[in-house]
Amino acid sequence: MAFRLVNEDIDFPEIDKRQIKKWVNKVIEHHSKHVGEITYIFTSDRNILKVNQDFLQHDYYTDVITFDYCEENNVSGDIYISLDTVKSNSQKFDQEYSRELLRVIIHGILHLIGFMDKSDEDAKEMRQQEELALGIFDGLAL
Repeated sequence: MAFRLVNEDIDFPEIDKRQIKKWVNKVIEHHSKHVGEITYIFTSDRNILKVNQDFLQHDYYTDVITFDYCEENNVSGDIYISLDTVKSNSQKFDQEYSRELLRVIIHGILHLIGFMDKSDEDAKEMRQQEELALGIFDGLAL
């Protein structure tokens, strides 16, 4: 198992790496999966737009892009997170920045576990899973 958090072209966010790793492990285990190779890449809007254009042929900004390398029950992938978009979304949705960042961090993992968000029904399920995962995080923080 490898769990990495790195930053590209932007300052690293103020998060507790050990707590995030513990949380992600708990969420993955909750879904009866195993932790494989997971890398978070914290980046800017400019860089995530380039990733979106180069790899997905999408020409827009987003908060998170997940590349799925899962094999069998092992959850593995690269998760790009635009801290710029997380910040603007936290303001747009009237959320604390730290809470919005946690939501996006786990959103990528939920995609790797198999949850989607393209349809309204899938998006509703994704939000429920995010809330469940945030509850797990809150339990760890006590």
